[in-house]
Amino acid sequence: MEETLQAYDQLIRQGKVRAIGASQHMAEALAVSEQSGCPRYECLQPLYNLYDRADYEKELEPLCRKKGLGVISYFSLGSGFLTGKYRSKDDLSKNARGDIVKKYLNERGFRILDALDCVAQQYQMTPAKIALAWLISNPSITAPIASATNLEQLNELIQAATIELDPSAIDQLNQASD
Repeated sequence: MEETLQAYDQLIRQGKVRAIGASQHMAEALAVSEQSGCPRYECLQPLYNLYDRADYEKELEPLCRKKGLGVISYFSLGSGFLTGKYRSKDDLSKNARGDIVKKYLNERGFRILDALDCVAQQYQMTPAKIALAWLISNPSITAPIASATNLEQLNELIQAATIELDPSAIDQLNQASD
């Protein structure tokens, strides 16, 4: 860990890197940085979305808040599940990510989709926009990463940044995904 951080230190001094981030071992890396005087990671890239919440919220979110780290979540739409396009096993063949999405097709996943549908209808938006707006509403999230396979999808996802969910909508989504 220290060797890696020293290599980053050299890249920072050369002006080739401005800041560094990690997707795992953050607490250990921060401790090594403090002890060795090496640069520290400034951001974390965790798996985090309405379905995959526990790991980030339990251990990483408190650390990131305490240390002032940026958080850039990946699989923000649960590999497409949170867009609502996967609602049955038959839907898995629609996309190459079908095998990844299989794990979401359960009672909890359907409860989350129902809540997304309800809030999306209330805001006259798509479930994908609402799922991203939920992430954006979390003060510990700097930015969510969402994949788009075409310009139309990209334009839709960008609109999520303009949605301000009210506390009752956030609560409804939180309860469904607890």
